[in-house]
Amino acid sequence: MNLPIYEAPVRGILTATSGFIRVAGFTHSLTPARNCTFGCTYCYVPTMGLYGGLKPEDWRRWGQFTTFKQNAPELLRKELRAGQMIYCSPLVDPYQPAEEEMQMMPRLLDALLEGPRGVFVIQTRGPLITRDIEQLKALDARVSFSLTTDDESVRRLYEPHCHSLEARLDAIAALREAGVRVHATLAPLLPCDPVRLATRALDATGRDLVGDALHVRAEKPRGATTREAAYKIAQHHAGHGAWFDPEFMRGVYGAIASEAAKRGLRFLTGPAGFRLLTE
Repeated sequence: MNLPIYEAPVRGILTATSGFIRVAGFTHSLTPARNCTFGCTYCYVPTMGLYGGLKPEDWRRWGQFTTFKQNAPELLRKELRAGQMIYCSPLVDPYQPAEEEMQMMPRLLDALLEGPRGVFVIQTRGPLITRDIEQLKALDARVSFSLTTDDESVRRLYEPHCHSLEARLDAIAALREAGVRVHATLAPLLPCDPVRLATRALDATGRDLVGDALHVRAEKPRGATTREAAYKIAQHHAGHGAWFDPEFMRGVYGAIASEAAKRGLRFLTGPAGFRLLTE
């Protein structure tokens, strides 16, 4: 991809949490950019509009460009306090494709290493994170690595600019081997063989699994929801619509939880699942 990358200064970089992330135990979130060049068809962020800190051009052209927060490292040095529990990031993937050129995360990790310590969790689906392993180790950062499906044809439909399951598992293996705490986050769960996906995730991490279904209005009457693009894709592929059905997804959750339980591990969803990352 060769998408436009912009920079702009911001007034602050750490945001006090609310809602889902706050219930999960995080005190602050850190979002290094606006708009995400992974551009996943299901991403809930553009449905948040202004409430997601976006500008109209962001949600109208989601995934077509990104704007990095130019002064983020300097602001982070000023805003860090001991004991903060920081989630990076609820609004963009910190290791989106544009990060390879911009190298914002190494600068943010340096700022964290220089400041008072707390808990720092990175949510990503980008194998580029392995570039920063030494800093992650030094910081004792925690990584939540998103695995969405074990079916490459499904992955190409819903998240065509993301890496394959195999590439993500290789990244998880590298992080684990280096001693970085890494959880597999099965979120959002796309059409897949849930037992096989769970088995691959458990083999890779040896840890409790985090998970979540696609956001649907039937379960969430307000706030962020799945983008319309994902619904349109599902309409053209037999069986995909079930993955937007909360009752069907409860059965999927049960199958994954049973697989984890065989190893004495847990599979938790929603805020309870993401709370595993703060424990």
